[in-house]
Amino acid sequence: MKEQMRETKEKEESLSESEEERLDFISRVPDSILSYILSFLPTREAVLTSILSSRWRTVWTLVPTLDLDQRKLSKTLVDQSSCTTLGDILSNLWMLRNTVPNSTPIQKLRIHWFTHCFPLHAHTWIRANILHGLQDLDLSISTPLELPRCLFFCTTLVLLKLKGQFLLNPVPSASTLPSLKTLLLQRVHYANPNSLSTLLAACPVLQDLTLIVFGSDLERLDDNDAAAAAAKFNIIVLVPTLETFLLHLQDLWYSHKIQINTPALKSFQFLGWMGEDVVLENLPNLVKLFLHAEKHIFTSFKEYSNRVLDFMRPLYNVKSMEFHIKAAQFLNHASKIDDVPMFHNLSSLKFYGELWCKSCVWNAVRPFLCRAPKLQTLAFELTNWPGYGCCAPIDCLEEALDVPECLSSHLTTCYHKGFSGNDIEMQLVRQILKAARVLKTMNIIVGSDLDSQAKLHIHEELLTFPRSSQTCQFVFD
Repeated sequence: MKEQMRETKEKEESLSESEEERLDFISRVPDSILSYILSFLPTREAVLTSILSSRWRTVWTLVPTLDLDQRKLSKTLVDQSSCTTLGDILSNLWMLRNTVPNSTPIQKLRIHWFTHCFPLHAHTWIRANILHGLQDLDLSISTPLELPRCLFFCTTLVLLKLKGQFLLNPVPSASTLPSLKTLLLQRVHYANPNSLSTLLAACPVLQDLTLIVFGSDLERLDDNDAAAAAAKFNIIVLVPTLETFLLHLQDLWYSHKIQINTPALKSFQFLGWMGEDVVLENLPNLVKLFLHAEKHIFTSFKEYSNRVLDFMRPLYNVKSMEFHIKAAQFLNHASKIDDVPMFHNLSSLKFYGELWCKSCVWNAVRPFLCRAPKLQTLAFELTNWPGYGCCAPIDCLEEALDVPECLSSHLTTCYHKGFSGNDIEMQLVRQILKAARVLKTMNIIVGSDLDSQAKLHIHEELLTFPRSSQTCQFVFD
């Protein structure tokens, strides 16, 4: 019995020693590694590690990242009765960091705050960190805030994301952001018609640009003077290093000009109303185009068609394009096949969006196929426009038309996502199978809302369609 008790005690001591060794191992990890590990945690969790032991009390101050997201700091958003504000948190963090000697300067600052946000606190923190080598700044604040002027002279800033009612007012001919590579501006306010162009001119190495502009974002333009109110809002992008660009214009009733000259641009996404003053030039390296050109209610079909076609002509080098099916149907009403630019390098084409069912889909798609002789992949991701159903005449797809060159010699893959089996979709697939002579794969991804019986019916009906390609195989997902 005594022998068993002695062995048990030795095992307990051994386990205790093993536990101590593990703890000692963690305590021997250098601060640089611990701070690196903590940099992957939200700021709230990183700060909480300070209560683990005296060893951890100051480690969080060595983390060069500060992430303050109101939704992450508490399980529920701060309500009106709460005394917790962004200012309280920033003040506490500032005090704690300043009590620690040799704390690491913040390189990445992210503040997403929606209630109880006082501009002075955010302004002070932004200014303080910019002066100490800030590299990444991501701000989303609901309260109106004029950005500190020092922001536009930050030589270390690499990434800048602004979402909310920030007043953008850079200094003309003086602002400089020599290291900035990524810029996102979403729903910010502009002090004058040239605010955006002035900022972009100060970014000589910019590579990734996202601009989301709503009509309400330009309301401050009218507050300055009559000359500013009468001028066009300028979206002038003359950045030789830019590689990716997303431009989203929504409800932009304000007169505006778009000029894009970006020789290194590889990917371009445009969403929104198509204005009348658009200049696209020097885009030899553009590979990918995403075009969702909306029609203004007061714009005629012919005018809209001309604007879209003029917009597309300088983009003839693209290899991959996504195009809204409704825009293609509108174009079919107001233009001819020869009006569509020739895309000699286009190898992948996707049509997406809601079907405008009063128009024939094949007749809208065919002009693009005729102008893309080397097309290899054709994709559809379509849904019915609410309230219209499938109202296009089925026989509109049965016209005797010449087979586009790409269908007779290059198209090898076609897929349709969200297939519901309506008459328009069935006839579209029938027409492609009938015309595509070298097609290898027809991939049908059926809508998840269909029951097993409906899916089986679609499967059986599609297999009865004649195919010009003897090697074409159906793939059903």
